[in-house]
Amino acid sequence: MTSYTPIPSLEALRRCTVAVDIGASRTRVFLRGGGLIADEPSVAAVDIRTGALIAVGARAEQMAGRTPQHIRVVRPVAGGAIVDISMAQRMLRHVLGDKLGKRWRRMSVARGLPVMRAAVCMPHGSEPIARRAAIETLYGLGARRVELVDTLIAAAVGCGLPVEHPEATMIVVCGAGTTQVAVLSLGAIVAAETVPVGGDAIDRAVVQHLRNAHELMLPSQSVRPLHQMLGEPASGGTVTTEVHGRDVVSGLARSVRVETEGVRHAMRTPLTSVLDAITTVLRHCPPDLVADLADRGIMLAGGSALMPGLDLMLRQATGMPVHVADRPDTVAVQGLGAMIEGKVRPMVLDPLTA
Repeated sequence: MTSYTPIPSLEALRRCTVAVDIGASRTRVFLRGGGLIADEPSVAAVDIRTGALIAVGARAEQMAGRTPQHIRVVRPVAGGAIVDISMAQRMLRHVLGDKLGKRWRRMSVARGLPVMRAAVCMPHGSEPIARRAAIETLYGLGARRVELVDTLIAAAVGCGLPVEHPEATMIVVCGAGTTQVAVLSLGAIVAAETVPVGGDAIDRAVVQHLRNAHELMLPSQSVRPLHQMLGEPASGGTVTTEVHGRDVVSGLARSVRVETEGVRHAMRTPLTSVLDAITTVLRHCPPDLVADLADRGIMLAGGSALMPGLDLMLRQATGMPVHVADRPDTVAVQGLGAMIEGKVRPMVLDPLTA
């Protein structure tokens, strides 16, 4: 069932100049008047002997699983929350570099802005400690005011859903660490659920399946290409694909042929929690709103929405149409960017002022 999360007024968001979405997989930054200026993996590589930051973003992600003992690859965000404030600040500062600083100085001079205000996406129902961590992270980067916005609201706006109308819209934001499900109407969340299952959990399920069924250890970088064979159901016969990994017993490199149906079955196990969340949300909605969804269906967003076959699985399990958003991985930060640029009708966030 949904929990109350204070939402800043649209007027407060219009005073913000930067929109940030710090996810477990990627970090994205939107600058008012400048669009999306940063989109990098939320990864950093650190020399544990000196504490020096070696690499961040895409370069650090390439190092995962390939580093010597004195280099550690860390992810400062887990489960939709910042778990290492200091590392998150260092990562963000390096990802942005002079990009934000130069543009911010130009905007400050041109518009007379005395301080930097930031808006940050937060998963629905975030704990107070997670919200505080996000605020402290942005304060450490020079922000003097931080507004927190529910990711579900931001993603719905970014998808172009008619959230301000008196009719139901359902959105499922499937990220790397969590999946959020909500039904919205009249600019507010009617019911919502967050489950600690995302793209990473699905990847782990596939890796565990290959270990149990084929005694093969699969590198983490090899899981996503394996999803491509799940895009369409087999037209007949058994569909297989070749994967390369390390033999569990001998430790030697080995290749095996993997059946599509076995991998698809392994993916269904963590998706059970997502389906339960969808059922729970619908159960807490008035019948009139549920009836609206029969035709309109579900909007699928988040980075893991691009996983081939995910929309098909949800469609088969729920019996409702499932639509994948355009650029589902960036809809949250784009929606938050639309808010700070004043492109959102007041009814969405502040209905009493309309």
